[in-house]
Amino acid sequence: MSQLITFQFYETALQANREKQILAENGINSYIANEQLIQSDWLLSQAVGGIQLQVFEEEVEKAKQILQEYKDNNEFSLEVEHTIENPEFDFVCPQCKSNHIYRDDSATSFFGISILTSHTFICYYCGNNFTH
Repeated sequence: MSQLITFQFYETALQANREKQILAENGINSYIANEQLIQSDWLLSQAVGGIQLQVFEEEVEKAKQILQEYKDNNEFSLEVEHTIENPEFDFVCPQCKSNHIYRDDSATSFFGISILTSHTFICYYCGNNFTH
């Protein structure tokens, strides 16, 4: 019987889900561990090892190759909508011009009080980080 191996570690669920989708489009089943736990309390991330992408042990090398090829040349396209009709905002990704973006709500904790510090946006389509 095949065993799941922790393949990659992530700080955000978006990063993990993006790579999970790349693997799925190339025929590799993968699973995300600790996603809900960390999204409910991100302070637990260090304690549980972050958000983990897991694949079956016989597919580890193929998964590494697929993700490396994607990072090297971006030839694989994700099946996501490039734009959102009637968005609530009027700006776009400076790299790919998609309006399919979100704000990175990274927080800093000071004596147990979280303070949102990020003004960075991330494009769902191309992964570009930018400020607005």
